[in-house]
Amino acid sequence: MNTPAPAHPTAGHTGLRLGLRANLAQFTLLVAVNALVGGMLGQERVVLPLLADQVFHLAASAFALTYILAFGATKAAVNFFAGTLSDRYGRKPVLIAGWLIALPVPAMLAWGPTWGWIVAANILLGASQGLTWSTTVIMKIDLAGPERRGLAMGFNEAAGYVAVAATSLATGAIASHYGLRPEPFLLGAAYAALGLGMSTLLVRETREYARAEAALHPVQSTAETALTTAQITRRTSFTDKALSAASQAGMVNNLNDALAWGIFPLLFAAHGLSITQIGILAAIYPAVWGAGQLLTGWWSDRVGRKHLITAGMLLQAAAIALVAAGATFPVWATAQVLLGIGTALVYPTLLAVIGDVAHPAWRARAVGVYRLWRDGGFAVGALLAGAIAAAYGLTAAIWTVAALTAASGLVVAVRMYETHPRATTAEGSATA
Repeated sequence: MNTPAPAHPTAGHTGLRLGLRANLAQFTLLVAVNALVGGMLGQERVVLPLLADQVFHLAASAFALTYILAFGATKAAVNFFAGTLSDRYGRKPVLIAGWLIALPVPAMLAWGPTWGWIVAANILLGASQGLTWSTTVIMKIDLAGPERRGLAMGFNEAAGYVAVAATSLATGAIASHYGLRPEPFLLGAAYAALGLGMSTLLVRETREYARAEAALHPVQSTAETALTTAQITRRTSFTDKALSAASQAGMVNNLNDALAWGIFPLLFAAHGLSITQIGILAAIYPAVWGAGQLLTGWWSDRVGRKHLITAGMLLQAAAIALVAAGATFPVWATAQVLLGIGTALVYPTLLAVIGDVAHPAWRARAVGVYRLWRDGGFAVGALLAGAIAAAYGLTAAIWTVAALTAASGLVVAVRMYETHPRATTAEGSATA
């Protein structure tokens, strides 16, 4: 097991100070930037499934196999390179590049004349999200240091997914009054411009914080710190039990999100719910997920990572099963709340596991590999849910994903070891 020792808040001779309090202004700015990143994703959550159905007249399987697949596959691949690029060129240039890629997306969604334009917009959106969201995660880990890593990830993911929820709710309301296009996507245009401006003018480079933290670690062999990208990929994906368990759980978690994004709105519409009601349901899940991470990230710093992840995956499975079994707005609203709680337990905690285990010298690349697996779940979810929905119906697709999610939670329970230094020390003392 490779868990770092707690670091002194002053990082060696550089004078850089690790920790949330010491870097509060820059950390808060990065939280705001990630809220805008989340808002770019939120502009699609309600409107695009309905646009596919009502404007382009595509079946569930057809749109699931195109725009969600395009988004997920692109984001997953770009995540992999984001960590390597941020180590080589710095975090800030990668963040700015992500925002530049995002600029044309709202216009393509708002006025694209064919479904091919929507798919192309989602390829750009996936590339942008892979660069911007990955980089804000890495930068916050750089600043936070090891003691508050879970809390830092809670703030990061809370900002992103509260923004997803708020934007989903807003675009649903706008669409119900003005139509599905172009007005809902004007929010995304404002987000992209503001995000680019803040990242260019206000965000500071954080790569030196990771290097300073690495200098505080006990001296380790070059074989342990100077890993190649291939070695990091193999360790994160397969050989390290905690990293590999986190990677598969992350993939299944975002497989769930693809289901919620692409299939749930069609199920709700098929039962006669209005666009406004669908917008509310689409917002509940990421709102609870986002806000809950402020608590769960902090909680994982107190009680450890493994048990929260296991419980969260099993709760998600139960919530998805409730969506499949339900047929009314109150039942589905309850399921969305439970799904949000389950995801909040899992999402920041998985990122904290990566930060716990990976050495600062290769942590950014490990984050990239983990996010490759995690966001590959969008593509897997699109293929799986779309194919099953086409063959057996929407409800069958939802039941299948519920079963996979429960299995993923059991894998974590069996395979993952505890990674947080404080929880690991407590376990060792209890068994001594």
